[in-house]
Amino acid sequence: MCGRYTLRTPVDTLVQQFEINESPSSLTPNYNVAPTQGVAAVIAENGKRKLEMLQWGLIPSWAKDPEIGNKMINARAETVAEKPSYRKAFKERRCLILADGFYEWQKTDDGKQPFYIRMQDESPFAFAGLWESWQNGHEIRSCTIITTSPNEVAAQVHNRMPVILHPEDYEMWLDPDFDEREPLTTLLKPYPAEAMEAYPVSRRVNRPANNDPGVIEPAA
Repeated sequence: MCGRYTLRTPVDTLVQQFEINESPSSLTPNYNVAPTQGVAAVIAENGKRKLEMLQWGLIPSWAKDPEIGNKMINARAETVAEKPSYRKAFKERRCLILADGFYEWQKTDDGKQPFYIRMQDESPFAFAGLWESWQNGHEIRSCTIITTSPNEVAAQVHNRMPVILHPEDYEMWLDPDFDEREPLTTLLKPYPAEAMEAYPVSRRVNRPANNDPGVIEPAA
């Protein structure tokens, strides 16, 4: 699964790299993004790419209780196109969830050891995500991150990793009018391991309240 990640890249860099047309003027760096928080995501509406803050934990439009989103932070690539909770969003409401690293936990004899996984050049990237609009007197826009089998780097730590999309695939993934299942599902694969690295970090990251540059420093 993907349960924590970082986004510390300045918004002007994100706007340029992801060709965003509308965005907030700034974003607060987040070294410990956690479920239920607002997360930066790119969606396509009216022919424009918009950077919005979506609630992490997808709430289907038909849900009676928005708390269901707490259990839907991730969707499996193998079933995302079929499961009722995600099927409609997969066809019509795909998004890019922006990040520059993520955490996974490795089981050890001394408990779970957190690792930070990122691009070797520390550049930002985009998770494949889905978003939904839930309304009951007010609107909540929420999202989920799609996960897949791990590449060689992530496999040393965990048996899943988030789907990271290639830049040349952003346009098709974001297009709400493109709903051909097979081309879309072929994008949901592990990112090339040779571009990535992983290293252990302090267990301080286990608490979302610990949100500072120290949590991504290599463990002593």
